[in-house]
Amino acid sequence: MVAQTLDFDLKQVVLYNGPFGPPEIEKITAVISRDFTQFEMLKEAVAELETKEEESSPATYVRLGVCLFLMGRFSDANTALKKGDGGAVANFYLAKTHFVNKEYNEALEKYNRSQTAGCSVNSCALGRAEVYRYCGQPEKGLVELDKLSGAVEQTADYLYERGATVSAIGTNPDEAIALYERAIAADKNHPGALFGLALESERRGFDQDALELYKRAVTHFPTHVGVLINLGILYEDLEMYDSAILCYQRVLDAFPNHSQARLFLKDARASSEMYIDEDAQRKHDRMSQILNQPVFDFELSVRSRNCLKNMGITTLGDLCRHTEQELLSSKNFGETSLIEIRKMLDLKGLRLGQFAVDKHASESFEVDALSPDEQAVLLRPIVDLNLSVRARKCMTRLGIQTIGELVLRSADALLECKNFGVTSLKEISEKLSVFNLKLRGE
Repeated sequence: MVAQTLDFDLKQVVLYNGPFGPPEIEKITAVISRDFTQFEMLKEAVAELETKEEESSPATYVRLGVCLFLMGRFSDANTALKKGDGGAVANFYLAKTHFVNKEYNEALEKYNRSQTAGCSVNSCALGRAEVYRYCGQPEKGLVELDKLSGAVEQTADYLYERGATVSAIGTNPDEAIALYERAIAADKNHPGALFGLALESERRGFDQDALELYKRAVTHFPTHVGVLINLGILYEDLEMYDSAILCYQRVLDAFPNHSQARLFLKDARASSEMYIDEDAQRKHDRMSQILNQPVFDFELSVRSRNCLKNMGITTLGDLCRHTEQELLSSKNFGETSLIEIRKMLDLKGLRLGQFAVDKHASESFEVDALSPDEQAVLLRPIVDLNLSVRARKCMTRLGIQTIGELVLRSADALLECKNFGVTSLKEISEKLSVFNLKLRGE
């Protein structure tokens, strides 16, 4: 393909009458993938074509509509394609514009019309399978794929779509990975397969593998928005903020109103300008070590030791989350023990009740007062919420492993987490609402 595209005149193909079908469209995407500066050439050609709309023929509208679609101007593409010749290519890309707009029934209809008009049966079937997968009916997508046979089953497009469909069904993730790997073996630069394999790598904690796969996928044109967003998040985790900013900016260049990319870009820019106070960090680390120190490392009377043990107090941090009144209310704990505890804490620069607010916050509801079903929900692992990469990484940083541990946190507390913003907060609130749960304070 590289040899075929070296002498390919992109502007001439877009502007002048001549063959314009799958081979020409594939060459356009290949040329821009190889040299992204050619994207400017495409934009210039399309701008010139738009000035001649009054004298455009139906075939020219198809050419314009396809190019607008490749540029991410989906609404304009839909308008132009509707003025097209109603042929296979026009309907095929109309299906794609409807798919992007989540108009799934219309997309299926256009794929059927495209096939009737002479478009490849295989291409239309793969398109329908993708539509079914995104509208929550992956089993129907699998039926579409099972109808295909022969050489198409060894193509990267087929292997990727089958892998993505198997992944959506969720019964056999290992099979999905194997299919993605076969797709990449057939086409080492297949963007969908690289994206799918990167997602699976992230889910298994192989962030470095995911990073390399995303970097390969992002070179393809047109670039999948999900690839750019996820790659940006990984760059942020590596504190490569400039690279993350470029990813989000590329999304906004194509989709100026993409709210998620806009929020992530704002977060990345803020992080890149953040000054880290190393002295404050060292103090924080020292304090954490002190608070995690076992109380039984200190010389205490037998009475004090037994009282602390009965109250479940094992570290200095636990002790500082209790007030003097709470200790005195414990059986056999008196003023003598209280004075002893005060002196011990004073040596470490701590005091009773110092973190009492945190303790009360963590006891914002009594588990025993909940029904068995409600308790079961709170004990479910956080992965059951199917959170996005960004939100999931925040849960890991905060040490949140169950839904119950999550609802004990306030929105403000979550927003303090690195790389966690308003978009992630909204996502978590929506996920919790399915179980009739809310974050503390909401």
